[in-house]
Amino acid sequence: MDRRRFLEITSLMLAGGTSALASAREAQAESAPIRIGLLAPLTGVVAAGGKEIVNGFTMFWDSIGNQVGGRKVEIIVEDDASNPDTALQKARRLVEQGKVDMLFGNLLANTGLAVANYVKGNGEPYFIPVIAADTLTQGGRIPNVIRAGGYTASQFSRPLADWALKQGYKKVATVSQDYTFGHEQCGGFAQTFTEGGGEILLQLWHPLNTSDFSPYLGQLSSLGVDAIFAMETGADSARLIQQYTNFGLKGQIPLLGAQNATDQSVIRTMGAECEGIVTSAQFAEGADLPATQAFVKAYSAKFGKIPSLYAFSHYVGAMWVAKAIETIGGKVDDRKLFLETVLKTDLPNSPLGKPVHFDAYGNPVYDVFIRKVVKNADGKYWNVPVDTYPQVSQFWKYDPATYMKQPAYSRDFQGIKKR
Repeated sequence: MDRRRFLEITSLMLAGGTSALASAREAQAESAPIRIGLLAPLTGVVAAGGKEIVNGFTMFWDSIGNQVGGRKVEIIVEDDASNPDTALQKARRLVEQGKVDMLFGNLLANTGLAVANYVKGNGEPYFIPVIAADTLTQGGRIPNVIRAGGYTASQFSRPLADWALKQGYKKVATVSQDYTFGHEQCGGFAQTFTEGGGEILLQLWHPLNTSDFSPYLGQLSSLGVDAIFAMETGADSARLIQQYTNFGLKGQIPLLGAQNATDQSVIRTMGAECEGIVTSAQFAEGADLPATQAFVKAYSAKFGKIPSLYAFSHYVGAMWVAKAIETIGGKVDDRKLFLETVLKTDLPNSPLGKPVHFDAYGNPVYDVFIRKVVKNADGKYWNVPVDTYPQVSQFWKYDPATYMKQPAYSRDFQGIKKR
């Protein structure tokens, strides 16, 4: 604080007693920088995605001069090392020692859940553009945990299942990584597909970091299915897609996937084996929308690659929260006002090119693209929309209260309607 400001505050204190002191403290707080703690896996199994989280997040704040609501913005990045214990330790350090005004980030569900359980007890605002565990904005909702730029795991696989039925697919099998994110994405697909009259002939689950998919592909090839739904992320997705082609299934059985299966973090180093795969997501980097292409062009120019879902989600999450901060004139110290304003904030202009808003549970409602992987004019593969489902909620077409009475998706419960 400079000498002039010190004298002003001192004068107020002498003149007005405790009320003046309170006003002075409030003025000082509102002139201090807004401190944001960003947690990302910069080491560990998903370090590449973590770096893109940092890229997308900092790119937005750089674009507005690292200032919002009349206050400077400081971003403190911590490596969660893809480990929940480390994520919890770093979150505590940011909140209790770093005195950040809010937390952002994490990538893996177990790290995000560890941080969410921590902030449940102290009210720290926590924004999760990637952490997709359904329960965080459903039955286990934490009011100060908000999915700015994010989505639930089962949200986008539902319109894909509906689209598959419209293509005439009647019999489908699923293959998925065997953990909560996979269970929930497959559950959203399987429930919607079977309630629409389709049949799930087989569900296969495999451990993370599977190197050989031939035992699974062997079972899938002989079923007589119309399509296969794959829930894969990272290296598992790349290996399954490559081995799907090597096994002779490409061109024989259509491959459908959750949004992560053909994310840029997977397909940017792949060839024709990824072409034609259909997935669903709120973001399609190949969408012919001015706002989307402006973002893709700017990101590509800055980082030398097409943005992934991780970068995009954190850019949009930062944009969303920044708009709320601007609305309240930078008063993030008033947590109740801040969180309420975020939830009331719509995002009409974003790289999505379509308006977005929160539902009553802190989860965005999106227009969802059915996307196909194609080669663009630069010879690179990206996701292009082939259909759009408007305003898709995390509850799809169900009544929220009724929906939340059903069990959470797991290997044992997939919401499959028996024929």
